[in-house]
Amino acid sequence: MDKTWMFVDRTTSKYDDGVDSFIRFAIVNSDDSNVIRCPCTKCRNAKLLHPNVVKDHLFVNGVLESYTTWFWHGENISSVPIEEKIESDFEVGDGLNTVEMVDAVYRDYETKPDGFVKLLSDAEKPLYSGCTTFNVLSTLVRLYNLKTKHGWTENSFSELLSLIGDILPKENSLPTSIYEAKKTLSTLGMQYTKIHACPNDCILYRKEYENSVVCPKCGLSRWKVMKNHKVKEGVPANVLWYFPPIPRFRRMFGTKEIAKDLTWHDNKRQIDSYMRHPADSPAWKVVDHKWPDFGSEPRNLRLALSADGVNPFSNYSTQYSCWPVILATYNLPPWLVMKRKFMMLTLLISGPKQPGNDIDVYLAPLIDDLKELWEVGVDVYDAYKKEVFNLKAILLWTINDFPAYGNLSGCTVKGYKACPICGDNTISQRLECSKKISYCGHRKYLPRGHKFRKQKKAFDGNEEHGLPPNPLSGEEVFEKVSGIHNEWGKSKKRKATINNSDSTLSWKKKSIFFNLEYWKHLYVRHCLDVMHIEKNVCESLIGTILGIPGKSKDGLSAREDLEVMGIRDELQPQKEGEKTYLPAACYNMSRAEKKKFYTTLFELKVLEWYSSNFRNRVSMDELKLNGLKSHDCHTLIQQLLPIAIRGMLPKKVRYAITKLCLFFNALCNKVLDVNTLDGIQEELVTTLCLLEMYFLPSFFDVMVHLTVHLIHEVKLCGPVWFRWMYPFERYMKVLKSYVRKGNNVEGCIAECYIAEEALEYCAEYLKDVSAVGVPRNMNNLSSDDHGIGAGNVKLVDLKLLNQAHQYVLENTNEVEEYKDNISSNMRWISHGPQHQVIKYQGYMINGVRFHTKRHDDEHCYQNSGVSVVANTMLVSSAKDKNPIIVDMWYYGVIEEIWLLDYNALKIPVFKCDWVKNDGGVKVDDLGFTLVDLQRKGHKNDPFIFASQANQVFYIEDPENPKWSCVIENSHEKFGNSSNDDSSDKAMNLHFPAKSIPLVETIVNTLHDDESSYVRLDGEPMYID
Repeated sequence: MDKTWMFVDRTTSKYDDGVDSFIRFAIVNSDDSNVIRCPCTKCRNAKLLHPNVVKDHLFVNGVLESYTTWFWHGENISSVPIEEKIESDFEVGDGLNTVEMVDAVYRDYETKPDGFVKLLSDAEKPLYSGCTTFNVLSTLVRLYNLKTKHGWTENSFSELLSLIGDILPKENSLPTSIYEAKKTLSTLGMQYTKIHACPNDCILYRKEYENSVVCPKCGLSRWKVMKNHKVKEGVPANVLWYFPPIPRFRRMFGTKEIAKDLTWHDNKRQIDSYMRHPADSPAWKVVDHKWPDFGSEPRNLRLALSADGVNPFSNYSTQYSCWPVILATYNLPPWLVMKRKFMMLTLLISGPKQPGNDIDVYLAPLIDDLKELWEVGVDVYDAYKKEVFNLKAILLWTINDFPAYGNLSGCTVKGYKACPICGDNTISQRLECSKKISYCGHRKYLPRGHKFRKQKKAFDGNEEHGLPPNPLSGEEVFEKVSGIHNEWGKSKKRKATINNSDSTLSWKKKSIFFNLEYWKHLYVRHCLDVMHIEKNVCESLIGTILGIPGKSKDGLSAREDLEVMGIRDELQPQKEGEKTYLPAACYNMSRAEKKKFYTTLFELKVLEWYSSNFRNRVSMDELKLNGLKSHDCHTLIQQLLPIAIRGMLPKKVRYAITKLCLFFNALCNKVLDVNTLDGIQEELVTTLCLLEMYFLPSFFDVMVHLTVHLIHEVKLCGPVWFRWMYPFERYMKVLKSYVRKGNNVEGCIAECYIAEEALEYCAEYLKDVSAVGVPRNMNNLSSDDHGIGAGNVKLVDLKLLNQAHQYVLENTNEVEEYKDNISSNMRWISHGPQHQVIKYQGYMINGVRFHTKRHDDEHCYQNSGVSVVANTMLVSSAKDKNPIIVDMWYYGVIEEIWLLDYNALKIPVFKCDWVKNDGGVKVDDLGFTLVDLQRKGHKNDPFIFASQANQVFYIEDPENPKWSCVIENSHEKFGNSSNDDSSDKAMNLHFPAKSIPLVETIVNTLHDDESSYVRLDGEPMYID
């Protein structure tokens, strides 16, 4: 049907004919031919009027141009192509934008027009009589946006509404309580469904059990049983909160900018030998290859699912665990995929008990929707392309910590077969004295003929001739679990009946995800979480070398295991009179070394966004590390640990630890070179063998073993930062902040979530309202580079001013081209700067925050370190007639920040104290760059442009306090750097050593004797 008449002049015959055709169409499809909805710009389909009155309104007021699919008048939303809409050339205020926003949610109110009438009324009602800039809805959206961003309590927000209402004119329409505000905003949000569940997790009361009042599996009542054993009918004993994803996907495509971003992977992704996005991975491409019809539509969604337990009371002594299930959408650009705005809450499993292996019962509604999205698809309107298309979706994998990995996949994650990748072929042994399982045996992953395979004494006393187990494919796993019959519920002593136990040693159940027909064909179905693996390895490593009680893998039981195994006699418990002592192993630090290690962390100053303040984590009196969080472990193992152990421990042990840290650093890069992955894996395997040579078997828990499989997953799935738990854990913290009432945890989360959904939707339409879920860079306070704080105008020394001006002249590109064209900037620069400059304590440039040395001395962070690369002429002697030009790194600290005033042009420069390269900078044998900050040079050339500065920070070298190790800031971004917030930068850290030797250079110096694991200069540990 031709609808172009809606966009032409109302005085033309085309408009007249179009109105007539519309009226006829509406009458034919109306239940009552005497009344139809009026789509004029004032009524907006909210009023039922006689067709003749509607016709008059369309001529007087004009037709609502955004109403291009006439679903209020009987038209099928999926049957009509949308014509190009004429866009206005002028900006609109909040009022018009709010009405446009309400128009865009027409489709959500097809079955509940009364709600739409109320929403439209709030969108058109002015805040008070005579107000032209704000209406009730836009005001509420802006205020609630601030509440959500800054974590205001509901009481404070209610008081604020009341205060603003008193300030405004008396006849204002602003709600006076949080209840009224939420009631208005909830009409813009999506809805959720409460599904009753058995308290024993046996069933959901849906489908065939919808009308049941007693669980058919365990016999428990559907209703809540009070303490006096009376049943409170109508009050469910257990509830699943379900947030259907299909309407939320529709709303994503209904917003123009988001609909455009959802095809980024197809339109704007850089294609080369690097992996930057899941779309670069084989796991993505196998979907395109196996199901070409699905892959040919770039708008079809690729999803990931994460589930984890959260204690909403922030009290670890409280036994309460509710389980949010979250979807992430990989179609988006890298800087949006893991942002809060696009974390889609789909299920909220009520506490206080965790579902465990019965989580499949609660996943059933979501799996049904995912099946529909795969097999049939849903009709969705694309606001960017202005057309309706059939949307389909595929779940690529799940992302969980290790216990939840077992719950979702159905495999065992404890005992002899704890590795889900190796499965029944997991290499493990029980340590009798420690009562633990050890997962050594990484020599199997070495190439055949490697010298480590033949060494006995340095390892477990045997040669190694075996090969590593091959990971099972999805089809092989499906075949193994097909014979398992699941029985759900906490009351069941036996959860599954296994028909063929020999082939299912490592499987507890058949996962519900196999109900998705594509699931068994995916390369990777459940991802190992690098965040928790990295944290556990870091804690084990630091706990063992420092001997931290409760964290160390060394001790009397661990040494007694050596006796049972008949290996490493020198490390076994020894008697000295009536006392028993443990000889110092090569990984044991002396007390002096421990003190030096803790002092390094205690005195550490890092970049402002880098990590928590380690001074608060270190106890110098007790020589302990307290309360390390996941991100603290991330920064330690990525950068800080290799520096903190410099000059401690035997060199070979220190080198092996450094190589393990380097592996995690390379693994976590945002951009991965596919050609280097095999080399990284080879280095890791050799490093694990070195650790087996130095550390006890008790050190090798399943987390250490899982590192050997991480590169395999990277090859198949792409960068790990799309598949680790950091963003989901941050989102769990957001969900915890929603809880206001301890007696209705899930209800608080559900209501606040849909309110935030409404806010995120509104932010797309209102000017100057930023989305809560896509935070601006904490440093990017404005779109321009700027000074931080109030600048001081100072009259500076003329000699220094001339040096700064000389630097500007010598390093401005326009100076080189002045002969051909003299720009206006060049004219201003040629006159020289004013004698007064503005001095700042801090400056923001290119999204990076810099401060002066004086400012850093007063704070617990360090933002004054800088480096710059410059062309330098090198000569071998005074007689050298063939000098060469090379790029050379210079390091220094910012002493002052100047803003040079060239009248119409202002140029920020940093005045720095530079380290003299000759004798002040060196690179050691492990590739660490060291500088002597007291050895200053280049005093006649102290200035650089602020835009040239690379940010670094310095850590005092524990081996020699005269020197400091250089740590570089991470500047890797993805095109749209303004969207990279501090949490993104803190995850991607440069390794401090630039050219660490290959493992083989160390391996070739090792021999099969006791010197590799005994520390002769160490301090023995006496057992009480």
